[in-house]
Amino acid sequence: MMTGTLKGYDQLLNLVLDEAVEFLRDPDDPLKTTDQTRSLGLIVCRGTAVMLVSPTDGTDEIANPFLQPDGS
Repeated sequence: MMTGTLKGYDQLLNLVLDEAVEFLRDPDDPLKTTDQTRSLGLIVCRGTAVMLVSPTDGTDEIANPFLQPDGS
């Protein structure tokens, strides 16, 4: 699992992440991550390795910028 600041992406979902941090896997069970991390800095993550992109701080609902006022 990786976290970082998304700086860019393309159609193939290749991601550029800054301040990237990798959560290391448990050597006894490769399906589990541990609390151990390693800092990677600026990275390019290939789209074929991306399974999920989501915010770590949660989400907020915003007003729809494309909604037209009534009567226009």
